[in-house]
Amino acid sequence: MGSDSMKSLLVAVFSLIMLLFSTHIFAQEKPADHRPPEEKFDPTKEILRHVQDAYEFHFFSIGNFHATIHLPVILYSPEKGLSVFSSSRFGENGNEEYAGYKLVDGQTIVPVEKGAKVYDLSLTRNVVQTYFALAIFSILMINVAKKYKKGVGVVSAPSGFQGLIEPVINFIGDEVAKVNLGVRWKKYMPYLLTVFFFILINSLFGMIPGSANVTGNIAFTFVLGIISLLVILFSTTSHFWKHIFWPPGIPFLVKLILIPVEVAGVFIIKPGALIIRLFANMVAGHIIILSFISLIFIFGAMNTVAGWSFSPVSILFTVFIYFIEILVAFIQAFIFTALTAIFIGQGFEGSDHDVQHDNGGIL
Repeated sequence: MGSDSMKSLLVAVFSLIMLLFSTHIFAQEKPADHRPPEEKFDPTKEILRHVQDAYEFHFFSIGNFHATIHLPVILYSPEKGLSVFSSSRFGENGNEEYAGYKLVDGQTIVPVEKGAKVYDLSLTRNVVQTYFALAIFSILMINVAKKYKKGVGVVSAPSGFQGLIEPVINFIGDEVAKVNLGVRWKKYMPYLLTVFFFILINSLFGMIPGSANVTGNIAFTFVLGIISLLVILFSTTSHFWKHIFWPPGIPFLVKLILIPVEVAGVFIIKPGALIIRLFANMVAGHIIILSFISLIFIFGAMNTVAGWSFSPVSILFTVFIYFIEILVAFIQAFIFTALTAIFIGQGFEGSDHDVQHDNGGIL
């Protein structure tokens, strides 16, 4: 009786194992509706796609609906001449050819014909957003200047946006310009304020979902760095260059080592510090935010419950980093402006920059 029960149990277990294995094998061998496998979520690809430049503004997608603003593509080829069309011609996924051109990885337009040359003059989202930020910046500042001309903020209390930015203007003047530029601070205030507010407004626009991270683009920071370098060079004195090319009071052999270092410091290190610092900090913040959002999809691909469970944690960290990034936007705008003032002030070395006045401070 006992042996019959044991045999029956073994048969049942063996049958269950065979059933499970056979189901697994059949599931692998049987084609599932001939549908292509779903593309796995690639966080690296998605993060790079969001922080790099593009030919469109993509805000969100719901099913087959894509909230996208396609930008104009402007190409010139010696063989084909000028071509102007919408970036939507490349298709929703950007993998279609049009007018003899194709879009590679959503970043670069190349001619289909091998050996052909093309010059891309397109209005990418970085370019469009920079123009938009410049327009907003100009309108706001012109309105503030008109109020000052009318006496608002001079003989009466400032009003509106003027009252919001006046403490910032006073802070830049007192803590950046006067401290580093001495008696010449008024001469450089327009440039310093322009740099500060232009970087700030572009950084804040970059925090809007779907917008471009302009200050996190190396081309943008490179141009700002070169402009600051030109201002620095045109502000230097002959006394400054004498110390660069022939430092006094230093042995000859040491000068042979020090002179190249000083020259590199003026033309490479100083502008490089401005360019890389702003670029690295702004792109790093966006990558961190996108990384926390990507964790939801990574956990969701592993297990649906894990994805939903981790979502609140990921959202909380994302919101926290988002507000930190807003603070970083102000800090980086200030640092770029302060370093520019410091480098300009170093060009006054030995001149009237260090002159103390009767009021006991540097004006």
